[in-house]
Amino acid sequence: MKIDQLEPKTVWNNFSRLNAVPRPSKKEEQVIAFMLDFGKGLGLETFSDETGNVIIRKPATSGMEDRKMVILQSHLDMVHQKNTDTKFDFDNEGIEMYIDGDWVRAKGTTLGADNGMGVAAIMTILESESIKHPAIEALFTIDEETGMTGAFGLEGGVLKGDILLNLDTEEDDEIDIGCAGGIDVTATRRYHLKRATHSDIGLQITVNGLNGGHSGMDIHRGLGNANKIMNRLLYLGLPYHMRISSLEGGGLRNAIPRESISHINLGKNHEAAFRNEFTALSEAILNEFKIQEPNLKISLEKAKPAKLVMGLGAQGKLIKTIYGALNGVYAMSAAIDDLVETSNNIARVQVKDGQIKIGCLTRSSVESAKMDLAHALRSVFELGGFEVDFKGEYPGWNPNPDSEILKVVVEKYKELFVEEPKVVACHAGLECGILGQNYPEMDMVSFGPTIKGAHSPDERVNVTSVQKFWKFLLEILEAIPKK
Repeated sequence: MKIDQLEPKTVWNNFSRLNAVPRPSKKEEQVIAFMLDFGKGLGLETFSDETGNVIIRKPATSGMEDRKMVILQSHLDMVHQKNTDTKFDFDNEGIEMYIDGDWVRAKGTTLGADNGMGVAAIMTILESESIKHPAIEALFTIDEETGMTGAFGLEGGVLKGDILLNLDTEEDDEIDIGCAGGIDVTATRRYHLKRATHSDIGLQITVNGLNGGHSGMDIHRGLGNANKIMNRLLYLGLPYHMRISSLEGGGLRNAIPRESISHINLGKNHEAAFRNEFTALSEAILNEFKIQEPNLKISLEKAKPAKLVMGLGAQGKLIKTIYGALNGVYAMSAAIDDLVETSNNIARVQVKDGQIKIGCLTRSSVESAKMDLAHALRSVFELGGFEVDFKGEYPGWNPNPDSEILKVVVEKYKELFVEEPKVVACHAGLECGILGQNYPEMDMVSFGPTIKGAHSPDERVNVTSVQKFWKFLLEILEAIPKK
């Protein structure tokens, strides 16, 4: 069976059309043009703002003119992650999808169901001539995954709607009414390159096979962080006068790093002792993660020795700084059971050509706690001689349990599925908090189909769940309150 033969066919067809268009974050030119052509081709009011967000308006269907206008919102960009052995150009190729039982996956890359399924659902409503709905304002934001610049750039007064349905959550039995805010913490420093000795051998350390995942939604699962694991292995080399020549681990800040590779030089007379300790520690780490990370691989192989290496002083501070910097859950919420309140993801570590760069994403649903952890990280990095920069800050979304649309959505869920939905806040970043700054009276909820492994090549969306989500969305549109 082909993807566009799945039910609901119109939604899957639009998802396939969308996934044929390259749309990595910060490179959305092609998908913006695609969406503008889509809206104009339907004869609907269609435009983009100065930031690049696309807005398409559709009048209410007959009999629904007295209902409040609804904003249907999803983001156009997707996280671009791939397996090391996958050859794929996110800038020029469309996603290759396949059906795996009751799931749809991509071949070695992220799928883009986050947030492509939401986009596809909105497209289907816009082009339909039979779906009943109030006046619709479709908002397709850009660059959600790496800064939320689309939401930040949307000016007040552009939107006319009263209710916003964000279609960007990943469990089909949850109604989201709040999310965490975040801030990028970046640490940098220079180091002196030293000439290696002629007696050195070269070695490559590789950590791979980790699950990765969403640095907000998956941070509590105890998954392995390739940068922290690599650092434990490098720490072994300090007594043996190991010298790092390069280090590359992780990628995007909102993805838990799956891979890290380092190249080191080591004196020949230290190799046997180092290998013994390396083997012992590797086995211990594999045992620690045998449940969460059954595919974790750690290897030590011969490589060409480097001519230039990092100085010992900077190297020691780098390794000890990463050891001391928190990764994972910092605090759980006291207000909501089982919700992570504050966390940090050491997402990227790069050592190359005399420059060190460490990138983190710190999240919290409590603003003061977010900055507390950010300052704690700053302190650790500055003790290691790093310069620290805070950027990309975005606010959380404060829950409103008395929301009118929340009551409508909850009642409709119970009516359709004969069970209570979970009304939750999430540790991921949603655009609702940012949009609410310029539209403080907007009534907002978020929901979506079940998506697993977002931000990793294991990303997959559940077919049955998409059917449930679609039915739910259509019923909500018919139940929108009167003006």
